[in-house]
Amino acid sequence: MSIPSSAPWRLIPCLEAPGNIQMALDLWLFNQHCLGLHPPTLRFYSWAPAAISLGYHQSKFPEFWQQLSWNNQPLDLIRRPSGGRAVLHQGDLTYAVIASGFAASRAEAYREVCEFLIAGWRSLSISLQYGQTQRGYIHNPNCFGTATAADLVTPSGNKLIGSAQLRRGATILQHGSMRLNPDRALFQQVFGQPLATVIDLNIPTHTIINALTASACQCFGIQLIPQSLSREEWHEVNALALSSCHSH
Repeated sequence: MSIPSSAPWRLIPCLEAPGNIQMALDLWLFNQHCLGLHPPTLRFYSWAPAAISLGYHQSKFPEFWQQLSWNNQPLDLIRRPSGGRAVLHQGDLTYAVIASGFAASRAEAYREVCEFLIAGWRSLSISLQYGQTQRGYIHNPNCFGTATAADLVTPSGNKLIGSAQLRRGATILQHGSMRLNPDRALFQQVFGQPLATVIDLNIPTHTIINALTASACQCFGIQLIPQSLSREEWHEVNALALSSCHSH
């Protein structure tokens, strides 16, 4: 792997926010890194309120998704800047890696990024491997309904992490949902199918983040510098979130 290890990466502290803000932040970090104005970044975040994120090119989805609610709050319907299928963001933790220097092949780059996820979860005694693309994937609107080679599953085939990617030149944004404590009834309501067996993780979120942060340093050979967003950065991210709302 040819990740440049000289410059430290930025670690943005775990953030809970609405999906449009989270996607705008990922896209802003990606754009800034493409322009050479921002270092490589790792971050973890959660979605509040709960949301369904659609892949950038996903044009078809059930109309009733726009009328759903959870915990007396409307479910957000958000479009990601990356590809892939719909993901329900409730009881999950999302990671994002924004960096350059990965393999030119999309599949190889996925694997290079996913190494830190596999190593981090292994340190928590959870074994993960790459999924196998199944025939029904293209027709399944639910990202967690099938596993592809870009996803990480347990040895019994249960999908724990679904990832998607945006690439421009040598720069990659890869983000993914790690399913920790999903509401089975909500999943059934959204996708019309029961949730496959979920591992009873019972691991605190901060423990997971610490393990994955440590494995990222080791796998990528980097130093991570924790740094929250400045007021000016928030201003730019909010402006981007507003403009993407208007463009949909």
